[in-house]
Amino acid sequence: MKASRLLSILMLLQSHERLTAAALAQALEVSERTILRDVDQLSAAGVPLWAERGRQGGFRLQPGWSTELTGMTEPEAHALLLAGIPGPATELGLGEAAVSARLKLVASLPAPLREQAARVADRLHIDPVDWYRTPDAPALLRDVADAVWRARRIRVRYASWERTTWRELEPLGLVLKAGAWYVTARPVGRSEARTYRLSSMQALAPGGGAFRRPRDFDLARYWRESAARFEAELCPLQARVLVSPRALGWLAHGRDRFVALPQGQGPEPRSTGWQEILLPLESVDQGARRILGFGGEAEVIEPAALRARVAALAEGLHRRHRTATADAG
Repeated sequence: MKASRLLSILMLLQSHERLTAAALAQALEVSERTILRDVDQLSAAGVPLWAERGRQGGFRLQPGWSTELTGMTEPEAHALLLAGIPGPATELGLGEAAVSARLKLVASLPAPLREQAARVADRLHIDPVDWYRTPDAPALLRDVADAVWRARRIRVRYASWERTTWRELEPLGLVLKAGAWYVTARPVGRSEARTYRLSSMQALAPGGGAFRRPRDFDLARYWRESAARFEAELCPLQARVLVSPRALGWLAHGRDRFVALPQGQGPEPRSTGWQEILLPLESVDQGARRILGFGGEAEVIEPAALRARVAALAEGLHRRHRTATADAG
């Protein structure tokens, strides 16, 4: 740990013109006294650094000097692509490695590029969780990630919509989608990969040892194709809906998928600015609940079953609230 901290001090000083003991202590989460002791040890080891006094002072390295100890460790290499996403890196157990990897990467850059890297770090923050959502906190994430890195089979107790069973899997890759963690894996004995949500894994045990990862497996391509199939199967119902400008704004801000139809393909709009759209829905029941969320700002044109279901739910809603109002009076 101490050797790692000494190297981190070198990386920080190499990435900045000068840093105070307070700044180093804050970056490494130690006391200033610890930093002063570490600096003394670095000087005793022949590292050409010195302290400058005054308001603009601090520790600095001899101009032109740089350490050659910038090789990436295995955890740092795993964490490199997550260095700008501290939340997921920490969840994977790579938070410290991500910070260390970023320091090594920045320290290896020429001075002008270091300044650009610092500006990006100061002005870009990535938050992968959507609004009004809570991120998954799967307890087994680190164990599954370790199996992915090492290509080791795992046995998991998995709760699907249908049942809960033990499954033996060959984990091929991890995906973070809108705050939720998924693992792409092949069930042992099958050639096709499937997607499993980590929060649905209730228990994990070692499987039957190592497996050979398919050479032609492309995680990004698999996820794109799998996600497209899932969305198509999830929303098989296409409803024609007449929406107001206000409802169109809600759809846009919610990033909902819909297709605006040209004027003249359906009934004339009731009011200026109303637009007919095609809205993908999971089912008649789910679609009716969603349409009711627009209040009087939307009207179903077809299918007839959806229009009838919306009317029935609206009548029940009106009856229940009218009774409640009368009772309250």
